[in-house]
Amino acid sequence: MSPANPIRRDGLHARLRAATDPAHRALEAGLDWQARVATRAGYRDLLARLHGFHATWEHAIGAQLADEPFLAPRRRLALLAADLDHLGLAPAAVAALPRPGAVRLDGPAAATGALYVLEGSTLGGQLIGRHIAGLHGFGETGLAYYRAHGPRTGAMWAAFRARLEAFGDDSDAEASLTEAAVATFAAMRMWLCGPHDVPAVG
Repeated sequence: MSPANPIRRDGLHARLRAATDPAHRALEAGLDWQARVATRAGYRDLLARLHGFHATWEHAIGAQLADEPFLAPRRRLALLAADLDHLGLAPAAVAALPRPGAVRLDGPAAATGALYVLEGSTLGGQLIGRHIAGLHGFGETGLAYYRAHGPRTGAMWAAFRARLEAFGDDSDAEASLTEAAVATFAAMRMWLCGPHDVPAVG
């Protein structure tokens, strides 16, 4: 048995989580979501930034994943548009929101790594959604993005992890997937937390 085998038994998800942990922590620290959603205006601005990010990255992921039946229920751009509409942003204004430049992902493994970041956010999103609902008195509307898959969140995440592990026996694919996941966390942090030359919505 080679020394690498005990690590391999942890599975690709465990290795990916460890590899992306610094970038994930940096995003969480920079985002400070509780402060961002403390006001309705702040919440709307955060959703507007997320809309731009998803508009670019969902397109890039879809182009390289080439599996719309798998991706379609995981797309959240329309959910963000619905929340922004509830918060008073007209469809034309939503369509005109700023977004990052085009993203290049090199194949299905890289697309899966990027999707790992977006899909993983649905887990913590359940907690964030409940916090926002209590803070601003939202019922069924205004929280579509953070509620995401709702009661299906666990099953959807399990299905994604099964897809993820399919790359675990290919070291090149794993490297591509991991690199894309780290890059996606970094890009999200830059877009959501970095300085912007675009004024906040509202």
